[in-house]
Amino acid sequence: MKKSLFLGVLSSLFFAFTFILNKQMNNSGGLWSWSASLRYIFMLPILFVILFPQGKYKKVLTDIVERPKQWFLWSFIGFGVFYAPLCYASNFGESWLIAGTWQITIIAGALLSPLFYKEVKTREGIIKKRQEIPKKSLVFSSLILIGIFVMQFDNAQNISFLKAFFGVILVIIAAFAYPLGNRKMMEVCGDRFSTIQRVFGMTLCSMPLWITFSLANLFTNKFPSSSQILQSFIIAIFSGVIATILFFKATDLVKNDTHKLAVIESTQSGEVLFSVLGGVLLFGDNPPSLMGYLGIVFIIVGMTLNSFQRK
Repeated sequence: MKKSLFLGVLSSLFFAFTFILNKQMNNSGGLWSWSASLRYIFMLPILFVILFPQGKYKKVLTDIVERPKQWFLWSFIGFGVFYAPLCYASNFGESWLIAGTWQITIIAGALLSPLFYKEVKTREGIIKKRQEIPKKSLVFSSLILIGIFVMQFDNAQNISFLKAFFGVILVIIAAFAYPLGNRKMMEVCGDRFSTIQRVFGMTLCSMPLWITFSLANLFTNKFPSSSQILQSFIIAIFSGVIATILFFKATDLVKNDTHKLAVIESTQSGEVLFSVLGGVLLFGDNPPSLMGYLGIVFIIVGMTLNSFQRK
């Protein structure tokens, strides 16, 4: 558990680059659709190079051919429906605000538990049992919801209520899509693939969406700037490859325990703190107000209590 907890927190550090750099690209006039597409377009060859020496990509390609519906559906949801709305949401708030609102994924992951099964050993053999919603995790996670509400209420003072509401809806969509796609692909892959192989397969199967976005932009003469290309490449390395693999590895280690899985997903609250530090100190984002900091405190407290609870 300690190892998965450490990997979860470390992944949140690298994930924070997504929120920080997406906001920077938005501020410089970059299109959200390029920000989303370039990340995965860069990720694919990087992951391929990692898997190529031992030919581990071949097994993944074979499995995709054998079960294309599952691979393309859950990859589209887990990567496409997750990241496209998250990039668009950068239009509606600072990096720390989007990162804070994103923490609703902790609650989303817990609420989605009944959609998945775990293997249980019985006298009759191994059976699959539907997972239960970790109620204790939801109680502590309610603090995270309070923190999000406080931050967004403060943000609504600076922009219209409609814009703030739309930004929240986009992040909520992403927050449910990410754990849903991730966990479903964990079921599909089982123990047959490593974390890197699964990420490679999901990246490949989400490519039709990113190619569509890219072609649509090119046909309308909307090209990414050199800075957007560079920043997207950094996100691909730090967030797309390093953070994603660390987080998927952390969830793999506890995938059969609903409680531990909820705790690992709660480590992503660290993204808020890292986004504040990186966005404000390094890139000059507007810092949180007193209300904003209060919301962040609620989120971090909710994460901490969630991590120390027991069944």
